[in-house]
Amino acid sequence: MNNPDNIILIPSLNPNEKLLKLAQDLKKLNIDKIVVVNDGSDSSRLHIFDKLKNDYNCTVIHHEKNKGKGAALKTGIAEILKMGYNISGYVTADSDGQHSPSDIARVSESLCKNPSSLVLGVRDFNKKNVPFKSKYGNKITSFIFFMLSGRRCSDTQTGLRGIPVSLTGELLNIKGDRFEYETNMLIQLAKNKVNFLEIPIETIYDDGNSESHFRPFKDSVLIYGEILKFTLSSVFSFIIDISLFTLFSATIFSHFDYKIIYATIAARFLSGIFNYNINKKAVFRNNEKNIKPFIKYIALFFTLMALSSVSVHLLSNLKNANGTLVKIIVDTALFLLSFAVQKLLVFKNRKET
Repeated sequence: MNNPDNIILIPSLNPNEKLLKLAQDLKKLNIDKIVVVNDGSDSSRLHIFDKLKNDYNCTVIHHEKNKGKGAALKTGIAEILKMGYNISGYVTADSDGQHSPSDIARVSESLCKNPSSLVLGVRDFNKKNVPFKSKYGNKITSFIFFMLSGRRCSDTQTGLRGIPVSLTGELLNIKGDRFEYETNMLIQLAKNKVNFLEIPIETIYDDGNSESHFRPFKDSVLIYGEILKFTLSSVFSFIIDISLFTLFSATIFSHFDYKIIYATIAARFLSGIFNYNINKKAVFRNNEKNIKPFIKYIALFFTLMALSSVSVHLLSNLKNANGTLVKIIVDTALFLLSFAVQKLLVFKNRKET
């Protein structure tokens, strides 16, 4: 096997002998540029890093305390940049045995052949050995990624990635210090039109992936933060909208022939003012002073309002249909459309703090 012109970058927290075996097997495949970042491991694991450095000639970088996987990757990339290697890019891999040496080599070779593409080693989550939280966690993350970026990715959680060296500047500036960094990376590169190339790899989960350092609640909040904030904003706007709709249809517009349409428009207008300000300032953090985001939001606002009011009116005329229940169903269906359009179009050119 030819020696891939890349550096293997492995962030590691409290590794075991699997990491030594991985380094040994990579050396057998003539892969000799290996950088390992010790992300604040316990003193009882430091002998692993000593062996990597002394026995396998790996470059080992130490964090004195745990900073997170994203921080470890950025530290590794920054140090590799200082080394001055002439490489195609970086191949990131996990230290817990989830990535086989042959798969790492294949991703590395693919990156050499496609030096401008992000190469992703993707797993088959339909296999029986995949833990429940990983299988459905990836389905949720993949769906959210599609809504955030408009791009499809079958394994958004993969740590085996071939990243072009030309993206070094972006990699060092992407937000996130823990697991959310990898998701933010995909979103950022997708927005910048970087080509994604997927390579099928083995799906390895020993002992139900018990060695993973993923924190289900904290890291999920970090990964899904933007859509969670959007959801909360939408929930509050929804409550305001439904409350006003019910109030207006029962009072102000109760004697009108098209009370459903009038009540929908009035309620949506008032809840829309609230929703725009929350989304602009808190969800998407848009700091633009010009009127462009507002114009785009207004266009989306009237489009969704028309879809909602007409759909609710038509469906409410069905036999025994309840207007409020119909509105809930229709607006729930329009929720994901609204998020995607606001993310990709309305606040696309936002300046981040």
